[in-house]
Amino acid sequence: MSFKMEVLVGSWSSNSCVYASKAEALAAGKELLSRWFVPSDFRAVESKEPVNYRFNFEANKPERIE
Repeated sequence: MSFKMEVLVGSWSSNSCVYASKAEALAAGKELLSRWFVPSDFRAVESKEPVNYRFNFEANKPERIE
C-alpha cells in the first residue's frame, strides 16, 4: 500500500507524488499548504500506485525517487 497527498481546492485534488507512508504524505501536504494560498486543507489517502517520492523530514521537502 502507498499514500498520496490531496489538497482541498473546492474539491479534493492530488498530484503524481506517491509516498511509502501516511506520515510522508501528510508531511508533504503540510509543506505544500505552507506555500500555497488556494488550498484550505490537506489529507493523506491510500493508493495502489507505486511509490515514486519520499519526504525528506530533515530538509522538509519531497524528493523524487530515481
